[in-house]
Amino acid sequence: MDKDAIASSVTIDVFKEEYKSDFETLNLQWIKKYFKVEAEDSKILKTPESYVIDGGGQIFFAVKDGKAIGTAAMILTKERIFELSKMAVDSSYQGFGIGRMLINECIQFAKKENALEIFLITNNRLLPALELYNSSGFELDEDYDDNRYERGNTKMKLLLR
Repeated sequence: MDKDAIASSVTIDVFKEEYKSDFETLNLQWIKKYFKVEAEDSKILKTPESYVIDGGGQIFFAVKDGKAIGTAAMILTKERIFELSKMAVDSSYQGFGIGRMLINECIQFAKKENALEIFLITNNRLLPALELYNSSGFELDEDYDDNRYERGNTKMKLLLR
């Protein structure tokens, strides 16, 4: 598959009811591959509207030919601070720049909302994800204070101001 042709045929859309099951399916794909599904995962994946949207956040979807092939959530955790969460790209579309499109959309969203910071919780085993976060300006945050996920052993943040 041609990387540029794939990327140029992908659009970014915001949460719609029709994508709700894709949000869960895309995330369960990577979570089950590398880890186990935790209570916090189930909470956000089953109720994305109340967990993300209603609180001032947004969920973005990479869509190709009417099908969601990637997703990322921006959760407002404190005033002007967002968590980048539940970022996933269908395994057959990884390596085509879809993750980059999603993360760029998330950063633009945070800037539009006048956010001061975006943080994320990840695992140091997810090397392609870490490379994407690093190249997008996220830096390791030694002040790791989040224990919602057993697998979460790495915190990164991007300061916007």
